[in-house]
Amino acid sequence: MIRTILSEVKEYKKVSIITPLFMIMEVIMEMIIPYLMASIIDNGVNAGNLQHIYKVGVVMIVAAAFGLFAGIMGGRFGAKASTGLAKNLREAMFNHIQTFSFSNIDKFSTAGLVTRLTTDVTNVQNAYQMVLRMFTRAPASLICAMFMAFTINSRLAMIYLAAVLILGTILFAIMWHASRYFQQAFPKYDDLNASVQENVSAIRVVKAYVREEQETSKFKKASENIYRIFVKAETNLVYNAPLMQFTVYSCILLISWIGAKMIASSQLTTGELMSLLTYCMNILMSLMMMSMVFVMITMSVASMRRISEVLNETCDLQNPEHPVMEVPDGSIEFKNVDFAYRKDSQEPVLKNINLSILSGETIGIIGGTGSAKTSLVNLISRLYDVSAGEVLVGGKNVKDYDMEALRNQVSVVLQNNVLFSGSILDNLRWGDKNATDEECQRACRLACADEFIQKFPDGYQTHIEQGGNNVSGGQKQRLCIARALLKKPKILILDDSTSAVDTATDAKIRQAFREEIPDTTKLIIAQRISSVQFADRIIVMDEGRIHGFGTHEQLLKTNEIYREVYESQTKGGGDFDEKEGE
Repeated sequence: MIRTILSEVKEYKKVSIITPLFMIMEVIMEMIIPYLMASIIDNGVNAGNLQHIYKVGVVMIVAAAFGLFAGIMGGRFGAKASTGLAKNLREAMFNHIQTFSFSNIDKFSTAGLVTRLTTDVTNVQNAYQMVLRMFTRAPASLICAMFMAFTINSRLAMIYLAAVLILGTILFAIMWHASRYFQQAFPKYDDLNASVQENVSAIRVVKAYVREEQETSKFKKASENIYRIFVKAETNLVYNAPLMQFTVYSCILLISWIGAKMIASSQLTTGELMSLLTYCMNILMSLMMMSMVFVMITMSVASMRRISEVLNETCDLQNPEHPVMEVPDGSIEFKNVDFAYRKDSQEPVLKNINLSILSGETIGIIGGTGSAKTSLVNLISRLYDVSAGEVLVGGKNVKDYDMEALRNQVSVVLQNNVLFSGSILDNLRWGDKNATDEECQRACRLACADEFIQKFPDGYQTHIEQGGNNVSGGQKQRLCIARALLKKPKILILDDSTSAVDTATDAKIRQAFREEIPDTTKLIIAQRISSVQFADRIIVMDEGRIHGFGTHEQLLKTNEIYREVYESQTKGGGDFDEKEGE
């Protein structure tokens, strides 16, 4: 876990090494000053030697200047190293997430990934900065102050040693107890982010159903869960300050009392006593800083573990050693294919699928909800790997292709496709970033999108809000179809992507496909038989199996499910899930 995190330091290794060096220099300068102060008092003030005061005073100013410089540079380089690590961690996670297959993504919630990229990385950033600065400074200050104290008077220094051992043990016990609560807190942030994300993305539904009060209650509950955990943790930590103050004042009283007696008996000088009191504060404040670092590290351990889970996640799908870079044509073949989303699933989603589709064919796919229509087409572009059997595209196993090359030749238009913030042209060029305005307009004409785009005041420069919230469902689907067409794919998959389009527009889109892209293999998933009845052949799916495969006329004669649904829709206007008589 730690190795995974530190591997992202990369170009910030140099500043990560320099920072502790500056912190040690600052500590050394700080430890010299009390020693010099003792010399001024004993050999300057008490002896009435003004020249000695000037000489040592100049040295103190130089030491203070060096300490100040070292502290500033340590802070500067520490900030650079920690923010650089955070930047690299976010980039590494985001880039790694882009390589995930759908099955990898299914392991992490969207809210969980957002929390890891934001809150968890910030925790690691803060902890790393504290380790470079405080965790270097505090032990160095503790050791140097203890050494100087024993150099001045070992008897009084034993008081410090006893205080350090007692206080260190108590503080460690408090931190250890509090750390359990911190480890529980950060997974709760996932629930909080999930509540916010769900509410904001579906705000129209929330308001339409007047669910603001319920959503507020859900958010309040998630927020209170985090509040309660942190209160429990902080309740333990509140004992730190009182214990520290009690120990500091106890040490000062003991050293002052014993030191005064030693001065009276000429075993100690006034300057040495003042130095010992200064070192007392340095030693005990170092302990306090170390306890703070321990708290921060404890908080960040859970975050480091969650970040490492993402970075160490191995993609289920890998390119072959010598991948095929060209897809010859759009022919598709399934050979004895079984598929399950999880390896330990007892029942596969797709069972014994055997299918052969010619390049350029238009294939309709219908079936009830949960009949695995989408699962079937997801295997074509290798969004998932089959559990058994093989899928061939262009006569070659999809596992033999370079995944990017394969997916560039397979365009998928989903029912709930997403548009991104930017102009209409920006969104269209997701299909081909180098597409000209004319090519974009042609694709929109094929998708019957040009007619409504021209009505916008800004035409193709119309700004699309995030998620496409300023266009209707049908307009969004047609823009997504146009975007897919710009890829000039060999296989085009329409996954119920005309569900929000009226029947007449649906027919125009299908006619444009037949006339303009005859060589592209077209797979059309639909609930309406009118959307697929003019396809070259139609697949009827039922419970993960192919129940029928043929033309519209053949299926009417031979397939009972298809015939019942056809009669239901033509007579009663139902869809595929509404069987006759229900």
